[in-house]
Amino acid sequence: MVIGRRHLLLGAAAGGAASLLGACQPRDERVRIGFIVKQPEEQWFQDEWRYAGQAAVARGFNLIRIGATDGDRVLTAIDNLAAKNAGGFVICAPDPRLGTAIFQRAKVNNLKLMSVDDRLVGPTGQPIEDIPHVGISAFKIGELAGTSALDEAHRRGWKTDQIGVLRIAFDSLETARERTFGARSALLKAGVPAANIVDAPQRTTDTEGGFTAASPVLTRRPDLRSWIMVGLNDEAVLGGVRAAEGLKLGADSVIGVGIGGSGTAEAEFVKARPTGFFGSVLLSPRKHGYDTASAMYDWITRDIRPAPLTLTTGTMMTRENFRQLLAAEKA
Repeated sequence: MVIGRRHLLLGAAAGGAASLLGACQPRDERVRIGFIVKQPEEQWFQDEWRYAGQAAVARGFNLIRIGATDGDRVLTAIDNLAAKNAGGFVICAPDPRLGTAIFQRAKVNNLKLMSVDDRLVGPTGQPIEDIPHVGISAFKIGELAGTSALDEAHRRGWKTDQIGVLRIAFDSLETARERTFGARSALLKAGVPAANIVDAPQRTTDTEGGFTAASPVLTRRPDLRSWIMVGLNDEAVLGGVRAAEGLKLGADSVIGVGIGGSGTAEAEFVKARPTGFFGSVLLSPRKHGYDTASAMYDWITRDIRPAPLTLTTGTMMTRENFRQLLAAEKA
């Protein structure tokens, strides 16, 4: 088969046009923002990602979701964000003491940095003030959990000096310690005897960890039959409730108040009969996801630096109002 010069020229022209069209295809030049979380499987962080994704759609940027469960993965994630030409990132680190390394790696890669949930600290254990932070007013939220539980105890006619308080503790995490100490402080001020407040140290922050921590402590105090239970999150408190059930302490003997307003709490509230899980302090993943991602976008595009410290509060959620509160949060 003989191909003429005219066909060759036409073919070359067509090929050139195709190459030119390919070169002219629009590139996605939108701002890229990373959102790194320490436990991507947990509902709280999935909700943060979801709301950050809504901000990305509303504001017109690309969100890069990254789960990083240890320090090596965090530093690798920061390098990967730089390679993808991200402008900055929001992070809840697996260990706040990684603060200096994270700050330096972000600086080397010319990435703007915000922390969320757990505040990053330096070598002396003090917060790194140069990193804008959106967190939870942990002590006040703990106080709300404590006072709400005590209000319910009084409604039931419990005598303050006969109430036992189980503080399901995960004191290696500053936020956890502040939450449970906030509850403890509120209950002490209200007249609960210090001797009636007992600690149940957790090894893990899930329901199994709460159960394992609570069981031996409750067994050692058979003199106390009316219990208030507080902890880092809903899962920890639910573990305490389940341990109490194993000792024949049911909903009439236990007032457990968790923190988070998670699916764990919702699952207890929808049960036909109440359990010892009385309530949860509803936190707002929307503020921690949507607002932080949006603030990072403004910082990158308009040079509006976020506030140095923003602390959110919570709302008491029970069987009576959980549907209304959750619907308002999702709206």
